[in-house]
Amino acid sequence: MNARTHAVCRCRLADGRFATITATRRPRAGRADVKCSGVAALAERMQQVVRLARHTEARIDSRDQVVLSIDIDPGTRDWELAAVLADRLVRGLLHLADPCANGWSDHWHLGRVDGHMLKLTDATGAPALLGGAGRAPGAVPHLGVLTGQPDLAAAVSSARAWFPLHSGGIHDCLSWVDVSVYPLLAGAPDHAPDADADADAVAVPGVDITRQLAVRQALLGARDFDRCAPGRWRTTVRFAEPRFHGASYELALVLADRLARGRDYLARGRLIASGTSSAWHTGQVASVDGMAPKCALIAAVAAPGDRILLPQAWQATLPPGFADDLRARGASLACVAQIGMF
Repeated sequence: MNARTHAVCRCRLADGRFATITATRRPRAGRADVKCSGVAALAERMQQVVRLARHTEARIDSRDQVVLSIDIDPGTRDWELAAVLADRLVRGLLHLADPCANGWSDHWHLGRVDGHMLKLTDATGAPALLGGAGRAPGAVPHLGVLTGQPDLAAAVSSARAWFPLHSGGIHDCLSWVDVSVYPLLAGAPDHAPDADADADAVAVPGVDITRQLAVRQALLGARDFDRCAPGRWRTTVRFAEPRFHGASYELALVLADRLARGRDYLARGRLIASGTSSAWHTGQVASVDGMAPKCALIAAVAAPGDRILLPQAWQATLPPGFADDLRARGASLACVAQIGMF
C-alpha cells in the first residue's frame, strides 16, 4: 500500500463556496486512529463519518493516525464524501488527481453515499464526484464505485435487538441496538498487530468514550467465549437512543452481534433482552436492577413472535402472571444464565 504523508480533497458547497479538507498521516504512537481539528461538533461528525466509512474496508491497519481538518465552516453536510476521499487518499487506498466532491450519507457503515446537496444548473461548475445514484458521470452511489468494486453493502450483515429503557417516568420505552458486521481479510500483510487493533474495528457513533469502551469490551469478551479469532469483523454499533444510563443493554448488544454473525437465529418478532455481565468471555449473564418496572414495560408492549430473554436470577421472583401474560400475547420467555443456549 503506497500511502503518502498529506492529501487534499476539495468540496464545492451548495452555496458555491469551495472547502478544502486536508488529511495528514503520521505514526500512531498510541493515539486515536482518526483525529479531526476545528469546531467541536464538526470535528466530532467528521471523525464519525471517516471511521464508519472505513468499516467496509477489508483490511485494517492500526499503525498510523490520520488527522483531518477543513478550512471553512461548511454549514451543511456537503463535505462528508470529500472527508472520506481525503482519508483514503492519504492512506494510499485511492489515487485521484485534484479530487473534488459533494456528498453525504446516513449509511457510511454500509459504504453507501445517499446523495449530494448541489442543484446543478450548468455542468461546467459541477464537481467530479457527486454522492448518490444518478446519470452524472461522477455519480457515486457507493464507495466501491471508486475502485471498480461492487456495492459492499451486500456483504454487511445486520441484526437488531431491543432492551427496556426505564427511568421511572412517562418516557419508559423499548429501545434498540443495531449491530452491523463486515468480514475482514485474514492475515492481511499490511496489518501490524497491536493491543488496540481489535477495538479499532468496533465503531459506536454518537456515544461518549466511556460507553464506547464498554461496548467494545462486551463484544470482544462475548466473541472470545465463541472461540472466534479476534479481529475477524469490522463492527458498527448504533443505538436508537445513544444517551442513557446503566449496562442492562449489554445482553441485547451481545445477542444482536451473535445474530449478525450467524451464531444465533432470529425470532419471528423482536428479540427483547435485559442483562449484563462482568465476564462476557465466560458467557455468563448476570442480573440487573429494575426487574419489576422492566417486566411491566415488556408485558405492555410484547407482540406475537417476540422472544424475551431475561437473567436466570430473575426467574424465581418474576411478577405473578408475567409469563402467562406473554404467552397470551403470542410472545415467548426464557430466563438464561449463559449466552449460546437459546
